[in-house]
Amino acid sequence: MPCSRTCSKTSSTVDMNAIDQIPTKREDLAGLAGDIERVEAIFSSWDETQRNAVEAYRRAIEDLHGEALRRLVRGLKDEPAALAAMKQAVTDEVVYAVLRRHNILKPSLSERVEAALDGVRPMLASHGGNVELVNVRPPAIEVRFVGACDGCPASALTFHAGVKKAIEEACPEITDIVQIKGMSNAADNDSVRFVSPFALGAVGGWHLVCRLDEIPQGGISAVVVGGQNVILSRQEGVVSCFQNACAHLGMELDGGSIDEGIITCPYHGFRYDLSSGECLTAPEVALQPHAVRVIGNRVEVRLSS
Repeated sequence: MPCSRTCSKTSSTVDMNAIDQIPTKREDLAGLAGDIERVEAIFSSWDETQRNAVEAYRRAIEDLHGEALRRLVRGLKDEPAALAAMKQAVTDEVVYAVLRRHNILKPSLSERVEAALDGVRPMLASHGGNVELVNVRPPAIEVRFVGACDGCPASALTFHAGVKKAIEEACPEITDIVQIKGMSNAADNDSVRFVSPFALGAVGGWHLVCRLDEIPQGGISAVVVGGQNVILSRQEGVVSCFQNACAHLGMELDGGSIDEGIITCPYHGFRYDLSSGECLTAPEVALQPHAVRVIGNRVEVRLSS
């Protein structure tokens, strides 16, 4: 492997033990994509020469695979039986993700809707809220506000001026956009929404961080995302994400006690609502929120600037 020869010259800067710990056998998309992200995290600590070598190697492999796949599709699409088989094959999330990566498939309607929602999520996240795609039944879709946006007096304005407008502009074939109420059921939905983790970097900078069942119900999980320490909270069907730093002095919160959705800083006792980030001790401050969404059992986070 060319990059291995390059890296051996400065092996003191390369954590080879970290590479050895990357699993070599995965079958599900979340695991496969997660392995890639973990390897990329290792590469990010290498010097520029090493990163350039890895990037050149990656591009060469991707170009080869992409051209082979395009030739395969061109050779089979004129055969009715083969075309039917291909249409069935792309319902597999791994097949879909790879073909989308190489732009052999156009983005699905669900993916385009999610990309439109990505455009309004930073605004919602700044207020401790989010929006999730519930159902796609063209020409109608259903969306639901979660977190602080659920039940907010300004949610109607946010829906019409933000969410509805963004979807209409990105997906003109959708003519009926319905806002539904109630608790998120993302934890029970294992369907694939075809928002490929391979394509997400281009449309929103989402990071796959964990499985939903790895976040304790009623508790928190501390993780590192893009070099930043964050906490993920799971309260019933709602998942939230905040910087793992008390708004008082920036101390880490993950060692604090949690009682009915309220976390108490273990250092100076500041209390925060984990659904909105609101500080109950000093209302003029709040936790820094990050956008989070659940697709099936996969939890993805996009860091706020």
